[in-house]
Amino acid sequence: MPLDGFDRLAQLADAQAQAASVSVAGGDDPTVLEALRAATDRGWVRPILVGPAPRIESLAAALALSLDGFTIHHAQGDAVADAAVAAVRAGRARMLMKGQISTPALMAAVLSPTTGLRSDQKRVVCQVVLMEIPRDDRRFLLADTGICIHPDRRKRLEILRQAVDVAHALGASRPKVALLAATETVKVEMPETLEAAELSRRNRAGEFDDCVIEGPLSFDLAYAVEAGARKRVEGSVVGAAEILLFPNLLSANLTVKAIMYTAECRFGGILSGTSAPVVFMSRADTAATRLHSLALALRILDHGQT
Repeated sequence: MPLDGFDRLAQLADAQAQAASVSVAGGDDPTVLEALRAATDRGWVRPILVGPAPRIESLAAALALSLDGFTIHHAQGDAVADAAVAAVRAGRARMLMKGQISTPALMAAVLSPTTGLRSDQKRVVCQVVLMEIPRDDRRFLLADTGICIHPDRRKRLEILRQAVDVAHALGASRPKVALLAATETVKVEMPETLEAAELSRRNRAGEFDDCVIEGPLSFDLAYAVEAGARKRVEGSVVGAAEILLFPNLLSANLTVKAIMYTAECRFGGILSGTSAPVVFMSRADTAATRLHSLALALRILDHGQT
């Protein structure tokens, strides 16, 4: 079955029996407040807004948004990330959400070996984005789009594992994984193609029995059936990839942002590899994208995946 899309995720969130508490690092952001108001009204979440209380209240007033059902925890500067993460660790919140805060500041708190959200210090934390292209009725995951700069083979395998777990939570029993590269040809001077070919071989040998892995594949081959026909490249993942696994952060981040800003699409992202789901997208994102990300995180939470 294909991955669940955001309409389905919203339906599941609407049907949940109880709202989930979410700690928001940097609640002083208009789109964050708008998304949380909508999610609260639908019974999805109970927000704990961490940040400068006067600014949160003035923003809400300017937007004519009620803060009913919200809890405000006043904090400023470096204390914002620590306080937001502490709420999750203490059990006052079941999820963390990135708001008006820089990625380095939040990740320092999330990755702290003593007070962070890593259940295992050896576990890789990565960003997984769900992308939906309604025009083509296509949905796929992209990883890692935000954290690991140059993952080695061990880290890339764990990123693969985590992306597959997210795909399982979204209803794909045996997701199709494309190991992306600039070419489908194995070249010694392009190490990522060698690694992709090796992982594909191991998959065919039965080592990864809960997914289908093919690579190296260029983006067009992973996305479009017609590209495979023109290039005479065959495979069950060609034109049907449900997970796009990138060799490094540069290629992943450029690709995901190019799609976000040039295609008619819907998307949302989370951090995986943490002890609780983390709603994790850019400060430049819209309220709709934040709502999509919340729906995705709630599905991960309901699926029991951390």
